[in-house]
Amino acid sequence: MASIGGKSCYKEDDELLHGPAKTSLLGDRAKKPSGDHYWAKYEARVWMVTLLVGTCFLYCARSSLPICAATISEQYRWNKRETGLALSSFFWGYCLTQVAGGHLSDKVGGERVLLVSAVVWGFITLVTPVATHATTSSLLLVSFLRFLMGLMQGVHFPALSSIFARRFHEKERGFTCSFVGCGSQCGTLLIGGAGSLILDWYGWEYVFYFAGLLPLAWGYWVYTYMEKDKERYVIFSDLGKTCSTSTHTSVPWKKLLMKPPILAVVIAQFCVASTAFTLFSWIPIFFKSRFPDSQGLVFNVVPWLTAIPAALLSGRLTDHLIKIGHKPIIIRKLMEVIGMGISSIFIYLLSKSTNFCQAMVFISVAVALQTFNHSGLTVNIQDLAPSCSGFLFGVANTGGSVFGILWVYLSGYLLDITGSWDSMFHLIVAVNVLGLLIYLEFAKAERMDIESSCNVQKV
Repeated sequence: MASIGGKSCYKEDDELLHGPAKTSLLGDRAKKPSGDHYWAKYEARVWMVTLLVGTCFLYCARSSLPICAATISEQYRWNKRETGLALSSFFWGYCLTQVAGGHLSDKVGGERVLLVSAVVWGFITLVTPVATHATTSSLLLVSFLRFLMGLMQGVHFPALSSIFARRFHEKERGFTCSFVGCGSQCGTLLIGGAGSLILDWYGWEYVFYFAGLLPLAWGYWVYTYMEKDKERYVIFSDLGKTCSTSTHTSVPWKKLLMKPPILAVVIAQFCVASTAFTLFSWIPIFFKSRFPDSQGLVFNVVPWLTAIPAALLSGRLTDHLIKIGHKPIIIRKLMEVIGMGISSIFIYLLSKSTNFCQAMVFISVAVALQTFNHSGLTVNIQDLAPSCSGFLFGVANTGGSVFGILWVYLSGYLLDITGSWDSMFHLIVAVNVLGLLIYLEFAKAERMDIESSCNVQKV
């Protein structure tokens, strides 16, 4: 066991998770976030449900434009390329705040970051219809508002990663990540069902009103009931102080990212995020285009309905297999074979579908299997570097967002010039397979930040 200055790396391991980490990757000036300890069982369960609901509302707001894209583009006479621009503008903002959001969450607590961001992107969603009707440049304004929404939502998943690493025990993270990750399917399901009905009955504007009010109510709940009285009044001041000093914090991210296991996770997350964003943005339009008589209430609901039990199953299965003695890295890789590999087979079959029922089966299985990524990549980042998992997930998701922008826009361009959906689906499959091969070759589950902490102390 290596010893440095009379302190072992195992001692530092405990400090990184439970107290001030003088030699952590965040440097000597790193401060312990408020309440940096594991939650008690009851408190953890309440927060799991709260975070699930927050993620659900996040996807309700994010899905509002894809659900309404066909109607809005018809009303304002956007072509496929212009529709692709509006859809992809979200990811331009989304990719800019991933790293900052993760780093901020590691310092002051992800709960606070989630609260402030939810209130802002909820308000942006709420005012989108009013602002759009008030201008003649509908495409530019909608794209700009989606960009702002992306900025604020970009902090969400890095903040969750930071919370999982700091607040939940290692053997419970598989189910926790999968359970909270179900919020993305629940949100898409909720807006797919309720949003489709609201769109048909009242118009696209009320879809945005509905999706905007939900996060504002969630923010009120968290601020009033979940945050302790003494913490409510320092949320904004702590965030402001941290933002003003964050540029002075030393993080040896270059050394960390040069390690093959971490680089493999980052690249795999690039692939998972970018392909998921592409499917998320274009699937409603795909069904409307290929199967004009299909009902939005069906294809906007059924795939995400099947994904929820699949996500819960993957989390339970992961934690159970690890508890009975299987190596964590073997289980992480198994989850990715399912989440990236087998799901790609059904995405390819979707491109060849010839009838609506067949297409529904393929997209439902593909989306369900993709939820296994929560128990693979997402948890693996926390395995490798729990002391700065928010920061690392932000880096990984930033890359995924950048490629998401390219793929979403490129898909619209290819659709315009080829008139075929095959090229988009084949691109998704190729990217997923490449990411899976890299992950299987280099991924590990041992902590990487402890070694870096020791190296920093040696210097």
